[in-house]
Parts: sequence; C-alpha cells; structure tokens
Amino acid sequence: MSSTEQTYLVAGRMPWNRRVFDEDIAGKLPGRWSFAAAPDQLTVARLATLRPRYVFFMHWSWKVPDEICRDYECVNFHMADVPYGRGGSPLQNLVQRGHHTTKLTALRMIDELDAGPVYAKEELSLEGSAEEILIRQSRLSAVMIGRLIEEQPTPVPQTGAPLVFARRKPADSLIPALPSLEKLHDFLRMLDGAGYPRAFLVHEGFRFEFSRANLYDGRVVADVTVTRVDPEPGKSEG
Repeated sequence: MSSTEQTYLVAGRMPWNRRVFDEDIAGKLPGRWSFAAAPDQLTVARLATLRPRYVFFMHWSWKVPDEICRDYECVNFHMADVPYGRGGSPLQNLVQRGHHTTKLTALRMIDELDAGPVYAKEELSLEGSAEEILIRQSRLSAVMIGRLIEEQPTPVPQTGAPLVFARRKPADSLIPALPSLEKLHDFLRMLDGAGYPRAFLVHEGFRFEFSRANLYDGRVVADVTVTRVDPEPGKSEG
C-alpha cells in the first residue's frame, strides 16, 4: 500500500504538538492523519478502527497500553542519543550535564523504556528555554516523520552500555547551590516551559518562581512570580 493510502496517528500532549501537526503534517504529508492529545483518544478501540501504519509519539507522559505497542508500529521521539540518556526528563538531565546539543532519536517502542531499535537520529540544539527546545523538537519530529513514512526503514538495535536518566520530581526544581551564573541560567531555562515545575526558591514564607531567564553583562535577568507559602499544618507563622 502506498503512503498516500496509509493511515497514521500522531500523539502529543503539548499544545505545540498539535500546532506542528496542523501546520507541518496533516495536509502536507501523504496519507490520512489523526491526532491524540490524551489517553482517552489513544484507545485500543480507536486504533482498531483507524488501523494506522505507524503511531508516532511526539511528547507523551502516560503509559501506552501493551496491546497498542504489540499490535501497531509505535515510534517514540526521544531527546537523547540512546543508549545514552534513556529514561525520564532527558532535556533537564542533558542540560545539567553540560550538553548544548543532543540527538533526537526515533525509536520503536518496546516493553523496556527507550530500549527499542532505532529508525533515525538527527541533531537537536539545546539552546533556549525548555519550551523553545520542545517546540524545536516537535518541528524536527515532523520532518523525521515525513522521511519515515517515505522510506519505511528497518530499525536497528541499540548497541553499547545504556545510561539511564532518572525522572525529575517537582521538588527537584528547588534551586540548589550552583558554581556560576552560567549554571544558574541553565537551571532556570531548562525548567521554563508549560507542564514543567519552574525553578523556585522559598524564603520567609514566600515562594519565588523564575521564568524568561537571560544571561548577559555578568548577570541573570528573569521574571519572578511570588506567592505566599502556607505554613505546615500545626505550625504558626511566628
């Protein structure tokens, strides 16, 4: 069956995933395209109706049903040069390790997280805020999707010892002691995106959250949102 007759599904939970789907995929690439933004749109019943050739995951935070991974060719776009950087929060883990570029990897989804065979890798810049990086990732994913449906390559197994990243928790956004303004800037920008708990400090009953950070003239300039922190139960405020 030619690519113009095939059905494809793209899954992505971020608003820019849908924007990229509308602007760069649906109507521009051959085939019939559908989109899923939440788990109730990615069901076994829906896929049985669509019967997609590929299911592409741009940015997804929920477990994909085992039946879907087993019965359909599911392709995840992971922001690391696997087997280096399997696991959660790759953007933040890479920036904290001093990386300025990475590979966007298209890999086949299997039971083991980010361990599937690789279809393709492309260079991806890690400059800018988390949101800017993720939008850049989505647009590059669209380009790679076009190539995958045209070439339909056979994925190649990963080789080498894996390095697995730990998924970050909201408490990890508390700004730690850092050795330089450059490292502080990296910490602020890597958390500056929709869906991420922004970098923060707590002082004297107030929480300070930082966004839109820029580094220049020997200083970091950022927007700060200040909210009152409720005292812990059973404790007075002095």
